[in-house]
Amino acid sequence: MSGPPRRGHVAAPSVGAGVLLALSLPPWGWWPLGPAGAALLYWRLGGLPARRRAWSGWLAGLGAYGIGLFWARSFNWYGGFALVLLEALFVAAAATATPPGRGRALGFVGACTLAEAVRMRWPFGGLPLGGVFLGQADGPIVQLARLGGPLLVTAGVYAAGVALATLIAWVRGRLRADRTVQGVPAPNPSPWRALLVPGLVVAGLVALVVGGAVAPDGGTPVRSVRVALVQGGGRRGLSKEQVPAATVYRAQLAATGELDTSRAAVGHGHPSPELVLWPEDVVALAYPLAGSPQASRLSRAAAHLGSTLVVGVTEPATPTTFRNEVVAWGPDGHVVGVYEKVHRVPFGEYVPLRGLVGHLANLSGVALDAVPGHGSGLLRTPAGPLGLLVSFEVFYADRSRASVRAGAQLLAVPTNTSSYATSQVPAQELAAATTQAVETGRDLVQAAPTGFSAVVTQRGVIVARSALGARQVLLATVALRRGLTPYDRWGDLPVVAGAAGALVTGWVRQRRYS
Repeated sequence: MSGPPRRGHVAAPSVGAGVLLALSLPPWGWWPLGPAGAALLYWRLGGLPARRRAWSGWLAGLGAYGIGLFWARSFNWYGGFALVLLEALFVAAAATATPPGRGRALGFVGACTLAEAVRMRWPFGGLPLGGVFLGQADGPIVQLARLGGPLLVTAGVYAAGVALATLIAWVRGRLRADRTVQGVPAPNPSPWRALLVPGLVVAGLVALVVGGAVAPDGGTPVRSVRVALVQGGGRRGLSKEQVPAATVYRAQLAATGELDTSRAAVGHGHPSPELVLWPEDVVALAYPLAGSPQASRLSRAAAHLGSTLVVGVTEPATPTTFRNEVVAWGPDGHVVGVYEKVHRVPFGEYVPLRGLVGHLANLSGVALDAVPGHGSGLLRTPAGPLGLLVSFEVFYADRSRASVRAGAQLLAVPTNTSSYATSQVPAQELAAATTQAVETGRDLVQAAPTGFSAVVTQRGVIVARSALGARQVLLATVALRRGLTPYDRWGDLPVVAGAAGALVTGWVRQRRYS
């Protein structure tokens, strides 16, 4: 680059890159927009000094998260604004860490992957929503999850962006070389050797995608299980204070009653589902579950159906805390297991630094803090060993990996996204569930009170999905598996180490050729 970019020549493409990344996400997205946005950002960072790279990355982050986290403004507009500003700093950090010259290809992929690894874990446990991996749930790059989870999918998006940008630059260079100025051929600014490192990136990406597609995916099914996912339905976009708990509970009971209707329609010889899954916190109590009328009613329902009934329950723990649990009743009507949600939603289920934050914002919507649970998420039931991911936990690969390594053969996601008026969060959640199924090699079932309830195969195919807001029961047969994928065995460490190596190698090349 012969001189500093003119006004707008950094800002416009940077924001555009972020917008493309965001529009690859559900519910709007088309997965190729992810690599396209990565390519635009990669190109724009070329030749920029550190301060301009930081500015470019931050603008790209604003474009990405201003759209990808747009749902946050419905709870608190100034909190949502601050969240976008904060999350954009991760992209700014990645852009600053990217070498501007010869080491840019490897450094860009490594820096962006490492920044996302940190964003997924910090602060307050991280925020994977809005992550670029969610835009790949319908594309071939999602198969990388079987090898390296969401982080390898993220690396795949940025590597594909490098490949696309390099190809475009090479084609433009060849076209320039064919032109003449006063009869003298113009020099080619993109010689063949400039394709060496980007070419290796492309070859590596293709090899990984192919490897992911043929890698172990959970193995041969151990057996199959008939499942029913119960969605009570109702109006969306309302907080729990606006919808009486009894209304939600009655809707779930009414929808469950449709199982008897469906059995009668096909004859009493039709077998009951072995597993009936209710959503998260649809039984919201102001008193302990044990000995309550709800516990007695659910026990009878499980016995009547002859099924394992898995239900999301909240109950008080202390005057200032509550428990977010999943309780399973066996076909005999007895409780066979309880799981308490481990990964809580900050500012949704608990307030970090409550004493300080309380002076800055109204916390009446989060009056109580959820007690953090412990354990892997494995719940052994008569229907089979389940790996439970309660709502927000579906965005965290370590939760499903822990349960599968402990012995889970089917992933179950009781969730509640009813307070979101639009489909943005439910659609991103379903994309996360798809990624979880692929990375662990497990079929996955998800139940939500107002949608999306869904059934996903271990290859990431959504075979059934409910409509938002509808009262609906999804019936399906899913497979139990016990085999492990490479990601189940190794987790994120190889990807983080590889990304760090790529970043260091990029800067070594930068120093060597500068």
